[in-house]
Amino acid sequence: MVCGGFACSKNALCALNVVYMLVGLLLIGVAAWGKGLGLVSSIHIIGGVIAVGVFLLLIAVAGLVGAVNHHQVLLFFYMIILGLVFMFQFGISWSCLAINRSKQTDVINASWWVMSNKTRDELERSFDCCGLFNLTTLYQQDYAFCTAICKSQSPTCQMCGEKFLKHSDEALKILGGVGLFFSFTEILGVWLAMRFRNQKDPRANPSAFL
Repeated sequence: MVCGGFACSKNALCALNVVYMLVGLLLIGVAAWGKGLGLVSSIHIIGGVIAVGVFLLLIAVAGLVGAVNHHQVLLFFYMIILGLVFMFQFGISWSCLAINRSKQTDVINASWWVMSNKTRDELERSFDCCGLFNLTTLYQQDYAFCTAICKSQSPTCQMCGEKFLKHSDEALKILGGVGLFFSFTEILGVWLAMRFRNQKDPRANPSAFL
C-alpha cells in the first residue's frame, strides 16, 4: 500500500507513540536512578520528573491503543490533549530562548530563597561555591554555613549565582531547542491522528466509515 494510506498512517502513528513511551520510561528511569544514587534528594524535583514521565507515558499508551484499534474516541481525546501540550510546550520553549540575563538573575534569586536548606547545601557542594549573590546580609549567613570544598582550600569561594549564570544561557538554549523539536513532533502526532481517524479500514466493511 502506498504511503499515506491507512496502513502507513497507522504505522507512523504507532511508531511516534512508541517513541513517546520510550521517552516517558526514560524520564522515570533517570529520576529513579538519580534518587537511588543520591544525586538529587529533593522529593519535589524527583516527583516532578516522574509525573512528566508518567503523563507522557499515558498519552502514548492512549495514542497507541487508539491507533491499533482505530478507536475514534481515544484518537479524538489524544488529539485534544496533544494539541494542548503542544501549545503549553511551545510557549515555554520560546520563553526559555527569549529570557535575557537580567531575567535569569531574578529567576535564580527568587528560586534560591524558596529552596530548602538541604537543597541549597547540595547545590553548593555540587557546584563548589558558596552563597548566591553578594547583595544582602543573607549572603553572609549562607557563606557561614557553606560546606563546599572550596571553602577549606581558599580564603573565598566563588558565588553560586555567578556559576549559575555562566551555564544558564547554554542550558536555556538547549532546553528551548529540545522543547521546540518535541513540540513539532506533537503537531505531527495531531495531524497523523486526525488523518487516521478520517480514513477507512480496508479490512472492514467498505461501506462503513470508521
